[in-house]
Amino acid sequence: MSLPIALVIGIAAGGATLLAAAAVLLALWCAARRRARRNRNSDTGSSDPSTLVEWGKAGRSSLVPEPETEQQVARQFSLEELVQATKNFSDANIVGAGSFGLVYMGLLLDGTVVAIKRRVGAARQEFSDEARWLSEIRHRNIVTLIGYCQEGGLQMLVYEYLPNGSVCGHLYDTGKGSMTRLEFKQRLSIAIGAAKGLNHLHSRDAPLIHKNFKTNNVLVDENFIAKVADAGLVRLLRGSDDAGPSHGFSSSVYQDPEVQSVAQFSESSDVYSFGVFLLELITGREAASLMPPESREYLAHWMEAHFSSNELIDPRLGGSFTSEGMKELVGLTFQCLNPLSRRRPRMRLVATELDRILETEMSMTTFMGDGTAIVTLGSQLFTS
Repeated sequence: MSLPIALVIGIAAGGATLLAAAAVLLALWCAARRRARRNRNSDTGSSDPSTLVEWGKAGRSSLVPEPETEQQVARQFSLEELVQATKNFSDANIVGAGSFGLVYMGLLLDGTVVAIKRRVGAARQEFSDEARWLSEIRHRNIVTLIGYCQEGGLQMLVYEYLPNGSVCGHLYDTGKGSMTRLEFKQRLSIAIGAAKGLNHLHSRDAPLIHKNFKTNNVLVDENFIAKVADAGLVRLLRGSDDAGPSHGFSSSVYQDPEVQSVAQFSESSDVYSFGVFLLELITGREAASLMPPESREYLAHWMEAHFSSNELIDPRLGGSFTSEGMKELVGLTFQCLNPLSRRRPRMRLVATELDRILETEMSMTTFMGDGTAIVTLGSQLFTS
């Protein structure tokens, strides 16, 4: 009987050893998995290589990640909610007016500050469908449409509220003496944000053409990050994406002259409008005030003829920009304003070029310091 007992004991001991060894191997494998997971998290948690130098109001740079998109469901507000948010649409809450009607600042019950566009209009299913579709556009450089309301013979759109308003209020010299001095790098940063917002619209699975891009539709938040406003609003106003250039947009200095001849908007039309926006960033003045109405159709030709001196470059820029940077920005503006749409760059390339110009400006002022660059005459900006 001693042999079988010894055999049983040996088998039991061997099995225990194997179990122990298996447990040790399992523990080592789990530890390795945890280390690998930590390493992966560390890699993805590091700074995104595709970052952009943004300039805040104080002119200091900070690295921020590239914009990301996410789908959201439009919130359907009740008229009562928006009446309470605006104190019964008090005149004291009016912050602007546009093609959709008056714009009110509102405070929702959850503490969110919003901008509410209101107009008279009967309830339409198409309006709700468009509002829901537009609310899915989420991008760092596009003003977010939060929701909508159709009650009491009114149509309303609820947007995020941007406290610094449009670029116009900080760019044009209104003679009131209270203006933000936008330095050259800040203007480049604003242009980059607007370009990336437009490029996102053009790059969607169903491309969206703004059709009414202008300086007044570029808003800035508390950090002076630019956001394109009223994306898709023309669709809501006209009720059809195929509608031609109507509702007064054809008389705008921002509108591509080709639109009048072909009666069709395109991505290139937005690029032309962006070129006018760049012109205003350079001059600090409204494009409509720079030239007579009969010259607007040939804006690029007019610009080339009149940029022979520094008179059109905003004097508030002083010596805070390099001659090379301004030369490149003027050249890019010319490309966007090309009378032939097929020769204009795509919005993605415009954003890339602006990024490069800002990077050059940053490197120049890092080594030379703001205000130390030599400013050349405007007549030299077009010499190679």
